[in-house]
Amino acid sequence: MLTVTTPATTPTSPLATAATAPTSPLATAAAPPRETIVRMTAAARERLLALRDAEPEGDRLGLRLEVISGPGEEFRYDLVFEEVTKAAFTDEVRTIDGLKVIVPSKDLDLLHGSELDHTDEKGLIIRNPNRPKAPAVEGLTRDDETSAAVETIVASEVNPMLAAHGGFVTYAGHDGEGTAYFTMGGGCHGCSMSRQTMLEGVQTMVSERVPAITRVRDLTDHTTGENPYYR
Repeated sequence: MLTVTTPATTPTSPLATAATAPTSPLATAAAPPRETIVRMTAAARERLLALRDAEPEGDRLGLRLEVISGPGEEFRYDLVFEEVTKAAFTDEVRTIDGLKVIVPSKDLDLLHGSELDHTDEKGLIIRNPNRPKAPAVEGLTRDDETSAAVETIVASEVNPMLAAHGGFVTYAGHDGEGTAYFTMGGGCHGCSMSRQTMLEGVQTMVSERVPAITRVRDLTDHTTGENPYYR
């Protein structure tokens, strides 16, 4: 397994749509090029090709990139070389600058728009603009008007505020009795200030704008992360 660092996320620009000229109805339409799921810098490509070529039968190997963290958890990845012919039928296999990359179908949305980089200081780095999926917690509601209002506040105010500290929250749902539940990621995961930030900052912002919510609770497992404060 290859070691990878996950830095703070950075937004990516939308893809431009190229105009196409009209063609004869009898002409055979060429298949449009498939969009790259994960971009790769020259430094990452050079490092990965060197690692691949050092493996026996390296020309038969592709880089499998998989998300191994659960919903509501900070992204964790597994990067490993495997024979391309052994990839599952549902896996997406793309060739990026001479290196085949294998992505499980379950992770396509979670990795779309990511960038794989390499530095001498940090090694392999994945810059992922996406957010973890919300955890499925039994008994919580996520599909009503209250949840829609909370999600709006989180997207427009809470996460932009936390982004200054490299963090974000993911809304998990509410219990119908005034409590909304979240997980925290990025710089807020394991940070000694995250509980205070959650209870004071996030609770204030949400409860002032969503009358049905009076409290927030943190579902994050703070025993993990770079600076865990629960031991």
